Amino acid sequence: MSDVPNNKPSTNFWIIAAAALVWNLLGIVIYVGQVTMSPESLARLTEAQQDLITSTPAWSNAAWAIAVNAGAFGSLLMLLRKAWAVPMFLLSLIAVVVQDFEAFVLRDAYGVVGISSLVIPSMVFVIAIALFVYSRYAKGRGWLN
Repeated sequence: MSDVPNNKPSTNFWIIAAAALVWNLLGIVIYVGQVTMSPESLARLTEAQQDLITSTPAWSNAAWAIAVNAGAFGSLLMLLRKAWAVPMFLLSLIAVVVQDFEAFVLRDAYGVVGISSLVIPSMVFVIAIALFVYSRYAKGRGWLN
């Protein structure tokens, strides 16, 4: 038997990293769709939803952009087995917290959109935590260097 650790990632690693990339790329698409929303598309929303979108501060939109882009970059780095995935996922998680703080503490997104305003952000938050924790685990196993 060899004393050399097995640095070959498990199949689950590849599945998680690929799914993370798809998840974060979808986040980028949704982000771009909202910040470039046409006046016609915006007009289809309720007045309260329109106000919620148009009154979003630039720093909150920037946090969203950082969250999805750092998450996508972290996912790509994980697929490339680079340890820089860990700080990218941490940056993404911090940006998610900043964006959620703005939406739910400083403004009343729940009051405007209802329960759906909690479901997706909660999923995003849990997945951001999971990706950060998993990337640390992968680094500890020697799968990222």
